[in-house]
Amino acid sequence: MKNRDNADKREQIRAEEEPLDWKRELLSWIEILVIAAVAAFILDTFIIANSRVPSGSMENTIMTGDRVIGSRLSYTFGEPERGDIAIFVFGYNCRGCGVEYQKSPEGVCPSCGRSDRRNKVIYYVKRVIGEPGDIVDIHDGHVYLNGSETPEEEPYLSEEMITPQALHYEVPEGHYLMLGDNRNYSLDARFWRYTYIDEDQMVAKVLFRYFPKISLLK
Repeated sequence: MKNRDNADKREQIRAEEEPLDWKRELLSWIEILVIAAVAAFILDTFIIANSRVPSGSMENTIMTGDRVIGSRLSYTFGEPERGDIAIFVFGYNCRGCGVEYQKSPEGVCPSCGRSDRRNKVIYYVKRVIGEPGDIVDIHDGHVYLNGSETPEEEPYLSEEMITPQALHYEVPEGHYLMLGDNRNYSLDARFWRYTYIDEDQMVAKVLFRYFPKISLLK
């Protein structure tokens, strides 16, 4: 037992006497930081989407300034479904002339011609109301799908929608009709130049709010 104690003491002394290898320590920290950065990039690019909602268009489901997390995988391995709250690419903020504009088939800023790829992406958060091939009619304060005489149940609306005129939409294949939950104060598909959102613009299905409080969203 005494010999073992002596051996432990000698090992401890040798460890204390060994100089710190700063080069190896630095490389170790760099390795950790690189792994963390790569993991964060993969997570943010392929798995989750983080978005701040700057307006009241989704109240009372999502309040102004709330931050939400969405699953990219939901739309990588599946398709958006009616009723989903979705993060999608609406358009761009031109880094050349400062104009904010909706994504168009031309793929450039309508003011200066700068390519979308060179501009800052603008993300919106709205609810999927019409899927590809759907016929959507809006009148008398309600949404009607595919010729049904029974209005859609929309428990997420805080008040009845004001409909000064009847609206009719035929959603093209590969596109979606997006509306806000705060229907009377939402600048959504009813007012956009390009009414429908292409499936390639759909980024993630919103799962929950994480700021200012954590809660599931549906």
